[in-house]
Amino acid sequence: MTDAARPADANDRTVPDRPPVRSYLNGLACSMCGHEVEVDRLQNTCPSCNRVLTYRYDLDALREALPREALRARDATLWRYREVLPVRETRHIVSLGEGMTPLLPALGLGDLTGFRQLYVKEEGLNPTGSFKARGISVAVSRALELGATALGIPTAGNAGGALAAYAARAGLPCYVLMPEDTPLANKLECVLYGAHLYLVKGLINDCGRIVREGAAAGRWFDVSTLREPGRAEGKKTMGYEIAEQLGWELPDAIIYPTGGGTGIVGMWKAFDEMERLGWIGSRRPKMISVQAEGCAPIVQAFDAGERHAKLFQNAHTVASGLRVPVAIGDYLMLDAIRASGGTAITVRDDEFVAAMKVFARAEGISPAPEGAATMVALQKLRDSGFLKTDDRVVLFNTGAAWKYSELLDPGDPSTLDPADPHVLSRIEG
Repeated sequence: MTDAARPADANDRTVPDRPPVRSYLNGLACSMCGHEVEVDRLQNTCPSCNRVLTYRYDLDALREALPREALRARDATLWRYREVLPVRETRHIVSLGEGMTPLLPALGLGDLTGFRQLYVKEEGLNPTGSFKARGISVAVSRALELGATALGIPTAGNAGGALAAYAARAGLPCYVLMPEDTPLANKLECVLYGAHLYLVKGLINDCGRIVREGAAAGRWFDVSTLREPGRAEGKKTMGYEIAEQLGWELPDAIIYPTGGGTGIVGMWKAFDEMERLGWIGSRRPKMISVQAEGCAPIVQAFDAGERHAKLFQNAHTVASGLRVPVAIGDYLMLDAIRASGGTAITVRDDEFVAAMKVFARAEGISPAPEGAATMVALQKLRDSGFLKTDDRVVLFNTGAAWKYSELLDPGDPSTLDPADPHVLSRIEG
């Protein structure tokens, strides 16, 4: 039975009534050594060199079949780009409406910083409040299609909450391992969705070791960042969306808060795919990685001219999404940054925590500290002359501030009139 002929089913957990659009998926290969592996089997890293596997598509055939104008009539989710996503059958798509987030003109921040063409890609409006919904939607859909019976993930916070939600929607058990000092909201989110949550004394790389051991023992399929190839495919749709939202012209620079770095890797792949499809030209934005001063392995490697980053010792930052002391896709990030003429920069915790209020009050956007860090980086890059105020720049707010409620100081409340029976409390940050 085709997808179009499939009857409505009240128990169907996947996307309903979507017309059949086939994926042009045609391969899976190592991004380092080129080793090709079986595409329609659950896979993690390359069996030859243990590096990142990357999905491939028949873009020559797709170029003839799909003009970019055909996207206009499609749903406003990341699945509008179905042909370049690795899920073969529509019935396996597990969606909560993720993607196609607004690209908002940042007039308030522009006035504060002097930039006349400044935008914010507002990823906090994704399901579960962060950009992690993108990669997790694709990863869970593909894992379901390939027969996974349980999912496991190491997380700094947001990815765990996203997996818990999408696994619940798919009807799959999931196991989330996160550092014990992860923000409370992330822990509660996982429990709410019914995930098996384990807190670890250590950082995300320690959680990752446990997840890999569990996957090897057959307890679950590992959906770690860039160890599972579908997550980067979900993240690459941010690149497709920016191009489409800007009339198929890429910006001069993208400033992106970087932990595991899947977004930089994914968007860089998207730009290459779109050029091969004839949707954009060869011009690329400067890819700018922002990391916390207390955890900056990519910045250190960039400054040292290295292709691989060393484990960052004693990693610490209040922005849990930036507390990733080692990333398997380090070489892919660094390659993209250098090829684009971009850079990597650090910001201090006190700078980006203070910037959360500035960002929110200028734009009415709820910025996670990772998103606020991009504003601080923008100012530093302006002051150094790396960016010019007439550059068209996109800042990424990767999540919502409510995920970090412990960082939001309400100030001291005062009463309007203690004698009034209808007394109001007054709180100012």
